[in-house]
Amino acid sequence: MSKVYTTQELIQILADERQACLNGKRLKLEVTVSGNPVIDQFIKTDGLQQFTAYQDFKAAIHEYQRENEVSGIIWRKVTVKGKSLDYPEVHTELIALISDLEVLKAAKNSILEFWYEVTMEMDLYLSFNNSKQHQQIVTPDVERIAHRTEWASLCKWENSSFLEIILQLGWGQPEEAYYKRGRPRSGSEYIHAVNPGNRPIG
Repeated sequence: MSKVYTTQELIQILADERQACLNGKRLKLEVTVSGNPVIDQFIKTDGLQQFTAYQDFKAAIHEYQRENEVSGIIWRKVTVKGKSLDYPEVHTELIALISDLEVLKAAKNSILEFWYEVTMEMDLYLSFNNSKQHQQIVTPDVERIAHRTEWASLCKWENSSFLEIILQLGWGQPEEAYYKRGRPRSGSEYIHAVNPGNRPIG
């Protein structure tokens, strides 16, 4: 029986392949910009060929995950105000298996509890328009959004004078939700918590 690659090994394989594509070592030569051979001969297509080669490779890795039931989940640790939480999330280059979605759903409540605890007294903002705009909201708004979503994830921006904790509340496939490709079957809302008087930067 042949060896099945682990989640961490697939992440490394994808990182190596991405670097090879960025360095021009992998090109999908049949890619054209316009489809018109007269126009395409005057347009540099290297970047598009590199991007397409990587996307094709990534799709093959995702198929490998499905066939061999290799999880896309990695475990993260976040520490805020002296409190820590270990939580699962799907790596941005991998897909979530059905079993991964169950793990994410099971972790949602503990992520929310942690977030509510560490963001007490902070200002809350809902981002929209691809995070270019933010609208101030209150905790009951977050609770309504959380009620209609399936899973959660966290992100933190911090330095000596600034703290922002972003709560992602999502549904459907995380890889589609991250890149806003899957609406309405997959998607997410982002809630930003910042110290009073500050505005979100993430």
